[in-house]
Formats: sequence, structure tokens, C-alpha cells
Amino acid sequence: MDRRDKINYYLDIAEVVSERGTCLRRNFGAIIVKNDQIISTGYVGAPRGRKNCSDLGFCTREKNNIPRGERYELCRSVHAEANAIIHAARSDMLGAALYLVGREVSTGAYVQNANACAMCKRQIINAGIATVIIRDTKESFRVINVYDQWVSQDESLDLVTGY
Repeated sequence: MDRRDKINYYLDIAEVVSERGTCLRRNFGAIIVKNDQIISTGYVGAPRGRKNCSDLGFCTREKNNIPRGERYELCRSVHAEANAIIHAARSDMLGAALYLVGREVSTGAYVQNANACAMCKRQIINAGIATVIIRDTKESFRVINVYDQWVSQDESLDLVTGY
């Protein structure tokens, strides 16, 4: 039996974390790792004390036919990346990697072209996380250099400047 490579090992852990998610559409799991130590984990869920969509039996965004990637302010949940960041000290996250896995609730398939939303990208940048690794399939993933791809290439300016 071949030993699992380290990146997929951490993505496997993030995938298990996603199973705690309470979203009715997509559940994500995130873990933050630095120096081969897991610093924090996070999954999709409503803020503490509030009912989750899985408890209510409906998703506000789905009920209003809001497409993926839009109007996240209407979502009841805190994203997996944000939950992982909230539960870690910034000093522990400086230079760390965040591993992210998303699964469709209805089919169990991996979320196609998964990525952090604009709000989570800003939080990842401010946390000092250096790398984000996103699972595409059970064996394949993408590696994002946060500075090169999210800081220097600031897509939020595209909306302002029209480029």
C-alpha cells in the first residue's frame, strides 16, 4: 500500500471536517496547517446559538433562487474558512496553509471550481495565510499563492476600474 501524500492527507482531514457542516446546498471543511501541525479547523454553520439551515429545513438563498457565488449576506452560515480563522491566533497563521474541500449535499460530488468567496479571501489575506490548497477531485487539487494570486492580482479593483 502506498503512503498518502501529505497534501491529500490534509485535504482528507478537511473533507472529514466538512461532514460537520449544516448547509443544505454545499458543505465545506477547512483546516489551517503550519509546520505540519493543524492549527485550526472550520466548517459551514450558523453562528453559535442560531439555528442552522439543516435545523430549519430550508436555505434562504435556495428559496430565493440565488445562484452560487452571489448574495452571501443572505446566507445564515459562517463559511468554513472564516470559522477556521476565527479559532486561531494570527501569530499561528502567519505563513500557514489553508486546506479547503467542498462537497455538494445532494450528490456528494466535489464542488466544481471551488474557491474562497471575496469576503473569505480578504480574511485569509489579513490572517497572514500564505497558501490555499483546494481539492478538485479525490486526488487532484489547486495550490494558490495568496500573495501572487489574491493580493497582487486584486480582482476587486476590476469592478471599480472597469478593466
